[in-house]
Formats: sequence, structure tokens, C-alpha cells
Amino acid sequence: MQILKMLRSFRYALAGIRILLTENNAQFHVLAGVVVVAAGFYFQISANEWAIIITQIGLVLVVEALNTAIEKLCDFVSPEYEQLIGKVKDLSAGAVLIMSIVAVIVGFIIFLPKLFTQTLF
Repeated sequence: MQILKMLRSFRYALAGIRILLTENNAQFHVLAGVVVVAAGFYFQISANEWAIIITQIGLVLVVEALNTAIEKLCDFVSPEYEQLIGKVKDLSAGAVLIMSIVAVIVGFIIFLPKLFTQTLF
């Protein structure tokens, strides 16, 4: 019985990922992640750099998923505009922005030295 319960949980989690991937911002983050992964292969980054890059991509997507969940819950709780709900949604979106900025900085730290030492073509 526990295995069936666990499998059902995975099904719900996959449904959540599908919902996330319908969001424009999440699609942008996935596209950015694909570009960064392609750059990682091109520049042949180290195993440690891969671990850092994949962690950053995962963190951005996790924060985006939490932001989406918070926004959907806020819209359900208060369909009309409410100042406090607006602040909650702004804070949630701000968390995504902060994480995205950190991920870009990490990307610069990893890729800029490679850009300066390798020719692109």
C-alpha cells in the first residue's frame, strides 16, 4: 500500500511540473537553463562546475514553482485586488528575481574566464 501511495505522490508532483511548464516565466527559465547547459558542453566545464550550474538551474526552477504556487493560492483566496495579497505576490516574485540574479552571477563566475581564454569559433 505504501508503494501505491508513493507512486501517487510522484504522479501529483509530475502534474505540478506540467503546470509549472505552462507558465511563461518558467518556460523562459527552462530555455535559459538549456542555453547554459549547451554552453557547459561547449566549454567543457569541470564536474564541480556542472554541479554548481545544475544546482543553480534547479534552484531557479524551484523558486519559480513556489512563486507560481503562491500566486495561484493568492488568486484563489482573494480574486479581487487586496493590498496585502499584492505585497505577498511581489515578495514571491522578488524571490525569483533574487535567485535569478544570483544564478547569473554564478554563471559569469564560471563562464567569463572561459570566454577570455577560449575563442568561440
